[in-house]
Amino acid sequence: MKIYLILAVLFAISIGTGLAQNVKTGDVEAFQQALEQDGFTVQKGGLGYFDFMRLYNEGVLPSAYGNNPATKYLVYLVPPASGHEVTGQIAEIIQALGVTAKVTPFWSLRPDEAVVFVGRTPPECRYLSLDQFLMERTYGNETRWIFSPFGDTVNNLVIKTEGTPDGSPGNPYNQTTIVVSTADKGIDQRIRAAAQSAGYSDGIINTLVLPSAMLNMGVENNSDTFAVFIRGSLFADSQAGDDYIDNKPATVFRITPNESAELDPYDMPELRVRGTGTTEFDLVDDLEELRIAILEKYTDSNPTELPTSISLFAGSDYVQRGFDGYGPTNDAIYLWTANQTVASPTPPFPDLSLYYSYLQDSPITLGNDTNEFIIVYGVNHVATGKATYENFVPYGADIWNGVGMITEVDFNGTAEEYLPDNPNAKYLYVYKIARNCEGDPHCYELPYGMGGYGIDLDQPLFIAWRLYLEEATKTGPSYSEIVYDRAIKFDPKD
Repeated sequence: MKIYLILAVLFAISIGTGLAQNVKTGDVEAFQQALEQDGFTVQKGGLGYFDFMRLYNEGVLPSAYGNNPATKYLVYLVPPASGHEVTGQIAEIIQALGVTAKVTPFWSLRPDEAVVFVGRTPPECRYLSLDQFLMERTYGNETRWIFSPFGDTVNNLVIKTEGTPDGSPGNPYNQTTIVVSTADKGIDQRIRAAAQSAGYSDGIINTLVLPSAMLNMGVENNSDTFAVFIRGSLFADSQAGDDYIDNKPATVFRITPNESAELDPYDMPELRVRGTGTTEFDLVDDLEELRIAILEKYTDSNPTELPTSISLFAGSDYVQRGFDGYGPTNDAIYLWTANQTVASPTPPFPDLSLYYSYLQDSPITLGNDTNEFIIVYGVNHVATGKATYENFVPYGADIWNGVGMITEVDFNGTAEEYLPDNPNAKYLYVYKIARNCEGDPHCYELPYGMGGYGIDLDQPLFIAWRLYLEEATKTGPSYSEIVYDRAIKFDPKD
């Protein structure tokens, strides 16, 4: 099966028929006219919303692919290269979803082309980014699914918007911005000039560089395929977030020069450096004290302490090895209750029930006995300053369906009950996962019998943690500076 079909089926974008609603059309039209006057062909696309869980429940996907239930993802919908068509089952899928435009979420790009986002950013949320991914690459005669970033994001700590027209990061939310994806400096400069002639400040323009030295630019069958995703996690006003997803107030342009010019390719940009040298390891003895207190509290049940390991490496690791990266971002680090790190080669849809069994010898389940539950505990990484936002999610181990999400807002102050005399308890947390929380305010009731939206009583499961954005570095924390989160499964005694 052609990998493009796999990609299309994977995301099966849930898209509205409008591709650019509620944009300042005067400015956008002037921008397009300026680009055309400068000798570019401009094709208009837009944004699409997709939902892994919905695709699994409808039988389109064999798994939910590690969905983050806290995040509503948007993806660029880009017109195909000039002379190319969106054909076959991809076109049928897009048409079935109500999109009449000829666009694709997965696109190749000539070294002198660009893809440009112009519009408003999402409303206030805990984490926001525009992230550029290598989606597929051909190795010899084999095309592989990679789904990994190769550079930094444009996130809420660095994005340039109309809220700070001097070019310094400022208000990232509900602001007009422009984001250019290109491999060429000259093309970037021409796009910036056209934007300024249309009334946009250069200070609101961001560039996501496509470094030619590490990518296979072009629109041939063996060229790399890219995507840009917009992550918006936990909107402050859920209705405002839903309205943004529904209206998609932005336009995406594919910009192609009509005449060839000498290329001036970008080098690989310097990455934001993870880590500050300050660690959380002074809290290890406090965490051990907390562990003992948890075990002492639940002596009526049998404990099984689960392993914790890094679940996903940096995107560049997967790009270099040709493995499926499962969509990590440089803005986060990832942990899970397994013995090994994810490293899956092609094909993109492994049997995850078998795959997870290799990573943990005895996957756990969660029944509905009152003495059967999971305690998740660890360091509150937001409280220590190593993250600006964190969450943990229970997943069905066989289909990787994330069904609920708990953040540091939920578990702030939860360790004091266990360590009332320890002043460092404020840097720790404890949270329970059960089928019946019996009024416990610091407990998540794990649903079942809801398709992918639940985890059945006999379904194996794991816990996964995400830690986003250390404020001091404006990128993901360093694994070497954080204390790993932990989980204990408690079962009824015989």
